[in-house]
Amino acid sequence: MKKEDKEIIIAKISNTLSEYSCVYLTQTSGLDAEKTSALRRACFKDSIKMLCVKNTLLKKAFEASETDYSELYDLLHGETTLLLSNTGNAPAKLIKKFRQKNDTLPLLKGAYVEETVYVGEEQLDTLSHIKSKNELIADVIGLLQSPAKNVVSALQSGATKLHGILETLSNKEN
Repeated sequence: MKKEDKEIIIAKISNTLSEYSCVYLTQTSGLDAEKTSALRRACFKDSIKMLCVKNTLLKKAFEASETDYSELYDLLHGETTLLLSNTGNAPAKLIKKFRQKNDTLPLLKGAYVEETVYVGEEQLDTLSHIKSKNELIADVIGLLQSPAKNVVSALQSGATKLHGILETLSNKEN
């Protein structure tokens, strides 16, 4: 491959990396064509971009990126497949779901999620339980609404009690 071609590929990979906040490095060697196609379809369905790249080109793309991926350099050996997403837990959930149907692959080498690096297969459960940005926003909104709902509920139940007491008193006088 010519040097110019490599530079173009590195630039494309770097641009693709800049579009996503979460980068998962996985090993998919050992999957046959049918299972690889099934993994690609599952990634597409869950809005996860799957790329198979050469480690040397990926390292150069990491180096060219504005984000510091230096902790992932040691993981660039053997076959590497990138799973890119803007939802932190989506690739981890996909890997776990895919494994239920298809052996033990893909293997998690490491991940860069929201400026935090996770290294090793044992981090898969941790990554799958990370809440996405939208889930966190929903939790905060729920917490903010809770006191208001309690006040409204107390006022409504108080009004119902007051109405019941007044009605009872008015019936007694008759």
